[in-house]
Amino acid sequence: MIKVIIVDDHPVVRRGLKQIIDDEPDMDVVGEAGDARECFELVRMTDCNLVVLDITLPDWSGIDVLNQLKYEKPNLQILILSVLPEDQYGLRLIKAGASGYLMKESALTELVKAIRKVSSGGKYVSAVLAESMLSLSDDSEELPSHENLSNREYQIFCMIAQGKSQKSIASILRISEKTVSTYRSRIMGKMKMSNNSDLIRYALEQHLV
Repeated sequence: MIKVIIVDDHPVVRRGLKQIIDDEPDMDVVGEAGDARECFELVRMTDCNLVVLDITLPDWSGIDVLNQLKYEKPNLQILILSVLPEDQYGLRLIKAGASGYLMKESALTELVKAIRKVSSGGKYVSAVLAESMLSLSDDSEELPSHENLSNREYQIFCMIAQGKSQKSIASILRISEKTVSTYRSRIMGKMKMSNNSDLIRYALEQHLV
């Protein structure tokens, strides 16, 4: 039996996912969580094989949740479910330890297939993401500037590009404003930019926001 925990902050979405999964005789939803803290409690207390994880949660960022889950349970399979562009976020999350990346718009037809693939030890990616992965060069100098950022740097870069203030970013990520400022400086240096306007313009051109 494939035992699944669903993590999404929208009850309607959780209900729909649960119905799809529970219709399969070899799958069972053993828990649901609406935020990261509920997710961690469930995973620690519940026997499960796989977590279907929405990366836009209200209290923690998706990358942080993924990192924490893999730290606590390295063998736990995690399938990312998101509305964020897979060609921009999918590869980064796969590299961070996710077993698959599924767009929410494809969940109705692809969720069961993705769960079976991931639970058997494979990686689930769409044709679009697979093509994106194949097209990436091993030479980092040929990659877009944002691909040279670490996961945390990329996360803060996206928040800056969305117009979030330094104070807001610090609060969301539970780090100090000074740390945010340090990351911002690193981002500016790596991307050879001088101000937030440059970052925002770049993000818009790359369709990252």
